[in-house]
This record gives sequence, C-alpha cells and structure tokens, in this order.
Amino acid sequence: MHPLDLVVLCVYLVAMVAFGACFSSQQRNVRDYFLSGKQVPWWALLGSIVATETSTVTLISVPGYAFGGNLTFLQLALGYILGRIVVASVLIPRLFRGNLMTAYQPLAARFGPELGRLSASIFLLTRSVSDGFRLFATGLVLAAFLSTLPANGIVSHGAFLGINGATGLLALSIGLVGATTLAYTLLGGMAAVIWSDVIQLIVYMLGALIAGFILLMEIPGGWSELIALSQPAGKLTIFDFAFDPTQSYTFWSGLVGGMFLTAGTHGTDQMFVQRYLCARTSHDARRALVWSGVVIFFQFALFLAIGLMLWVYYTTYAPDDLATITVDGVVQTDRIFPLFMMAHLPVGIRGLVVASIVAAAMSTLSSSLNSSAASTVGDFYIPITSATRSDRHYLCAARWATVVWAVVQIAVAIIAVAFSKRVVDEVLGIQSFTGGLLLGVFLLALSSVPRSAAPVIGMMVGTAVLVALKLLTAVSWQWYVLVGALTTFGIGWVLGQVVPNIPSKTDPTTQ
Repeated sequence: MHPLDLVVLCVYLVAMVAFGACFSSQQRNVRDYFLSGKQVPWWALLGSIVATETSTVTLISVPGYAFGGNLTFLQLALGYILGRIVVASVLIPRLFRGNLMTAYQPLAARFGPELGRLSASIFLLTRSVSDGFRLFATGLVLAAFLSTLPANGIVSHGAFLGINGATGLLALSIGLVGATTLAYTLLGGMAAVIWSDVIQLIVYMLGALIAGFILLMEIPGGWSELIALSQPAGKLTIFDFAFDPTQSYTFWSGLVGGMFLTAGTHGTDQMFVQRYLCARTSHDARRALVWSGVVIFFQFALFLAIGLMLWVYYTTYAPDDLATITVDGVVQTDRIFPLFMMAHLPVGIRGLVVASIVAAAMSTLSSSLNSSAASTVGDFYIPITSATRSDRHYLCAARWATVVWAVVQIAVAIIAVAFSKRVVDEVLGIQSFTGGLLLGVFLLALSSVPRSAAPVIGMMVGTAVLVALKLLTAVSWQWYVLVGALTTFGIGWVLGQVVPNIPSKTDPTTQ
C-alpha cells in the first residue's frame, strides 16, 4: 500500500462532496430536494438506475460467485430484463397520472392511509437492513485498503482478512463512507444523487475494467488459458435447467424468480420509483428502465469474467495466497477480489480501483438515504401535519430525515460484521422477502378489489407464508417474491370479492 493510493481515494471523496454542494442552491422545497424539478434526461436516469442497483456487493460478491461456482448468475439477469419490461408497461404509466412524491401515495389514495404507511414502513425497514449490509461490504474493502498503509499499525493485511482484531478499523471505514455519502446527499438532494450516480458509474466501470485487464495479464496464457482451464471444470456453465425449488440460480428461478424480484424492487421500491418521477415524461422513464436491464446484464457478465480470472490465477499460480482468506477450511469468496487488488495492483491504480468500489457503494447509499427521507416526509410527516407548514420547514425536515437514516444504516453495517456470510445472498434474500408483499398490494391496487382492509389481511397471510417457507423448507430465496406476491394478491382479491365489506379505519362507509 502506498500513500499515493490514499491520496487518490481522498481526492475522490472530497470531489463528491464538492459536487453535491454545487446543487445546494437549487433546493427550494421538498419537491426540488426529492424530484430534482423533473428535468432529468433519460440517459442520466439510466445511469443512475444502474449505479444504484450496483453496489459493492455486486463488485465483490459476483466475482466471488464465479470463483466458487460458474456463470449461472447470468440467468438472474435475464429475469431482471423481463421484470423491467413488465414494470415499464404496466406500472410506470400509472405513476405519471398524479403529482406524486412517493410510490406509496397511490396505495394510500386507493385503500387508505394505513396501507400507505404500512407499505412505506416495509420499504424503510428493507432499505435500512439491505443497504446496511451493502455498506458493510464496502467497509470490508476499504478496511483492507487502509490496513496496508505503511504508517498503520492497527492491523496487518492478513489479520484483517482473517477477521482478527480489525473491528475498529472496519467500523471506521464504514463510518467514513457513510459520512461522505451523507454530506453530498444532504447538500444536493436528488439532483446531486442522480448526477453523482452517473459519475460513479463511469468510475467503477473504469476501475473494474482496469483491474480485469491487469488480472488477465497475470495469467500467462491469457484468455485462451482461461477458457482451456474453465471449460473442463464446468466454470463456463450459464444455463441450469434443473427444476428444483431448493436450488438457487437455475434457469427457472433466475428467469421467473428474477422477473418477480425486479418487478417487486423496480416497481414498488421508492428508491427506483423516485427516479422515474424525476423523468420529464413517462416515455423517458420507461426507456431508461428497460435499457438499464441490458446494461446490467453486460455488467454482470464482466464481473463474472473477473471471477473466472481470479479462479484461474489463484488455483493455478498462487494457491498459497488463499490461506489468508480461508476460515475453517473454506475460502471466503467475497474477499478474493479485494485480496487481488491489495496484492497486485500498481500504485495509484490501486487507489483508483478502491475508489471505484467505494463509488459503487456511495451510489446505492445516497439513493437509499434520499428515498428513505422522501418516504418519511411524503408518507408520514406531511400527512400528519396536514401539509400546513412552510416549504422551508418541510425542506428542513427532509434533511433531518436524511441524517437519521444515514445513522441507522451505518449502525446496521457495523452490526452486520458479526453475521455476514456471502453478502450477495443476504441482500437479495432480504429484498425478496418484502418485495413480494409490496408487489402483491400494488397488483391489488390495479384490480377491482373494493376499498377495504383486504390488502392488509393479504399482506399478513403473505408474511406468515414466507416465514413458514423460510423456517420450514429449503426453498430458494429466489422464489420468495413470487410466493409472497401471489399469496398477498390471492388472499386480498378473494376477500375483497367474497367479503367486500371488510372495513378499513378510513373507509367512508364506516364514518
């Protein structure tokens, strides 16, 4: 580790804060702060969607997946594209029929404020936990980076990778990323989030390409040797047509499960819906969303290819190095890419690549903080105060909400230190559990179910079914959204049709 690498990283972090400050004068009210004046071009939205969806989990866990397995992760990306087409065709046009700030306001208008607040609460809980894990993954990389500085006597590189006495440095790394992201998000609002996402997309893709090129150069036979070694080991397998609901990353769980997962996240998650509401037109929002799926597919392909290179290099030319990331005889695949970066990237380039990983984390975290604040203010605070306060008051509340959610996610990331295994499964599993419930409610909102408590009962039954699925079966998390959505929708629809007079507290007929 060279001090020049630290300089590169610090320059990047300071530049992001300064960039966010450039947008501070544009924030006159909460709609400016959360929707950036609805003047964002479609290509910037595309970049923001991709950058938001790509976190440090993607950059370190997806290569780790290929290192320990094969290329079947790409099947999930196919489902992602199909899910985007569904959301663009069915949900986005309806979001542009009103002057919305959040994804859950239509639910409140359709079924009452209780359901709107319940849906918003589920979103806030999911974001806090899943993005806290993403922040934790970033802390792993940054702590490994900082631990190798010549002047740093806190913990050695090998000790960190073995999780021996490095909790303090890891917590410091998590706090640094979280505080920097909070600074530019707080200053510039959604405009800063979107345009910094575009920059961060360029930074992390450039960093991944440079790291991949250097890694390929470390393999004497280059791409030909990679294919020759990977093929007989089954590492190039893309499609797995096994119909086994307990197995993740099969063609069916990837295509169908991935489609429902994307419909749940990109169709009902405030973090993505908020981006569509920043578009100039519904057409721009749909175009940005669909094409982002294509970009995500090729991005996954790149990261999986890096994972194959890592497998060839470390199993053929440096097997002894794996001892530093082996715990109880098992290689910690999430740490294989950081291990290579710390040991093999040249001075300056190492700082750029680490900055690219931090960039991926910051793009997701900034979006999460802004959207969580938007839901807090739009779904809870403004309705509670009957929209009677001044624009300045609500803008101040929005900024305070951003600070609160930053503190929450940093705390989750620090707690995650004691529990994380393979981070990508944990993050996607969390989103799958709640995404199905919200998707089921949104489908009910599109149906003819009368205004009643039926959707809430549907969500309760859906939750019970998913808990039983998790605790009593070995069914893969990739089916959770499908099961949750169908259960919530099915129970809600039947109750709404068979017993249409189930009252909600805000049902006009009960007042």
